[in-house]
Amino acid sequence: MKPVSFHRVQVTDNFWKPRMETNSKTTLKIQYKHLKETGRIDSLEPEYKKGDREAHHIFWDSDIAKWIESGSYSLHYFPDEELEEQIDDVIDKYARLQLEDGYLNSWYIKVEPEKRWTNLRDNHELYCAGHLMEAAVAYYQVTGKKRFLDIMCRYADHIDSVFGPEEGKKRGYPGHEEIELALVKLYQVTNNERYLNLAKFFIDERGAQPHYYDQEALERGENPERRRPNYEYSQSHLPVREQNVVVGHAVRAMYLYSGMVDVGIETNDPTLLEACSTLWDNLTQKRMYITGGIGASNLNEGFTFDYDFPEETSYCETCASVGLIFWGHRMLQYYGDNKYGDVVERALFNGAISGISLSGDRFFYANPLASLGHRHRSEWFGCACCPPNISRLIASVGGYIYSEADDSAWVHQFIQSSTELNVASQKVHIEQRTNYPWSDKITFFINPERPAKFTLYLRVPSWTRSPFMYINGEMTDVYGLLDKGYVKIERTWSPGDSVELILPMPVERIWATPFARLTNGRIALQRGPIVYCLEEVDNPYTPLSRLSLPRSSKLTATFEEDLLGGVMTIKGLADVMETDDWDANEPYRLRHPIVKPVTIKAIPYYAWDNREPGHMIVWLRETF
Repeated sequence: MKPVSFHRVQVTDNFWKPRMETNSKTTLKIQYKHLKETGRIDSLEPEYKKGDREAHHIFWDSDIAKWIESGSYSLHYFPDEELEEQIDDVIDKYARLQLEDGYLNSWYIKVEPEKRWTNLRDNHELYCAGHLMEAAVAYYQVTGKKRFLDIMCRYADHIDSVFGPEEGKKRGYPGHEEIELALVKLYQVTNNERYLNLAKFFIDERGAQPHYYDQEALERGENPERRRPNYEYSQSHLPVREQNVVVGHAVRAMYLYSGMVDVGIETNDPTLLEACSTLWDNLTQKRMYITGGIGASNLNEGFTFDYDFPEETSYCETCASVGLIFWGHRMLQYYGDNKYGDVVERALFNGAISGISLSGDRFFYANPLASLGHRHRSEWFGCACCPPNISRLIASVGGYIYSEADDSAWVHQFIQSSTELNVASQKVHIEQRTNYPWSDKITFFINPERPAKFTLYLRVPSWTRSPFMYINGEMTDVYGLLDKGYVKIERTWSPGDSVELILPMPVERIWATPFARLTNGRIALQRGPIVYCLEEVDNPYTPLSRLSLPRSSKLTATFEEDLLGGVMTIKGLADVMETDDWDANEPYRLRHPIVKPVTIKAIPYYAWDNREPGHMIVWLRETF
């Protein structure tokens, strides 16, 4: 199947459209302000502080590129003349900056022109190039303007002249993956197979021996034997088809695996997909947080070991959850299995959007699962990869809902929207109406141009119990039609047909695996796709770890329209250990603590740290 691009989907959803509007009216404007004030945009001027290392940074181009990409997506839904002029102005700057041979990197043009392509391991030349390519493709898709696309094709042609298996070319590949998936996007809009072949080269060459990063270190006059980096950090420790454990820097890994899927599908190479399938199972079964956050450690911004899930120190970079969504959505197109769509949904509604405030002007770099009240979103970062990354995800969320094939239509995510698919040799209009994730009902209206036989696939999330469905008002068995977690409805469809899918959403207690030493024996609350947390502002019992939830306690969900933009909250009776009878200078004692019943209130995890600062926890002790 092929994913339906964002620009073919109209999003009218009560949950996502307000976020898209905030992204357009607030987030993009704030990003542009910071890009200007920090010198990122000015650094594209030819005479901007040449040679001044303190006035520049090696990956500023990527920050600008992701803002352009996000702005492009947003322009499709919210035309904005000022934003379009700002983007055009930045494109003009890049056009003036580009060298005659096509090379385009502001750091190396201004600061270290003699060191181009000499340190792929540590510096971000190919990474920045990839983000610029993605931005150019997005801007062309929305506006039809080819100037930026032409600029990036010239740059891609230059890169292709430098790297490859041919004699005289460098056999290197990026230390920070990204260009692999970007080159596939460039290929898809230009049909230039050189770009696809280059993406394949970067993936096939990764981890080959002798190790390229050792060779380039020698060429720089360094001794790689004296200080050999851990190549797991950049997933270059082994050829990609031999990798079976997700390791290293989490964002780099997600971009690499996304590129592997793209190249595997475009070149019909199942070995890349098989490797990704193995890596996916390792990640989602042993190294992913309940929120869809990934990467436990701040030391490597990435993975440690199986079942390592610290809470207060959990890293869970926003960019990593965004990358997980990229990868999972690609896996869906090949395998058609709900286990991929379920993880995309988990990250979308939890670990990714927690990275941005409801007001759209503050951001988390890391997304902990517990806080003592000192973790808050920031206005900006010196390393500002996360703000434009979550921005481009929100702006393009329409592109994660539908897929199409010659004889089938697919719905992966439940977001109120409409689109026109190319199925059964005709246009098929599909409209989705829902108040998801708060409501359990999703209604689909199927309108082909004329009656036609094709298959409609609807994802049934693994968290739901006892789903049921009506086709044109007639109840239909869901379980008898399940295929890899999708309801498979094969019939002759006529204009005016409808399907109503009901996904019951009781409040659930989710147990942590006993193999996770930090969370075993504890539970988290979940309703539908939403993971919940407790904040001090609602539960004044710090530290919140004093709370425990009796197994017999009844939990109820209530929609609060005026809270946090409108959310479903969960309330119930819990027990709290008293502190009044405990001497603060007495760390241990023999007497049993006094416990009293209290009412607790949980809110969606994505919405924490939008009110008064205070403690927060996701995992609770359960008592019998």
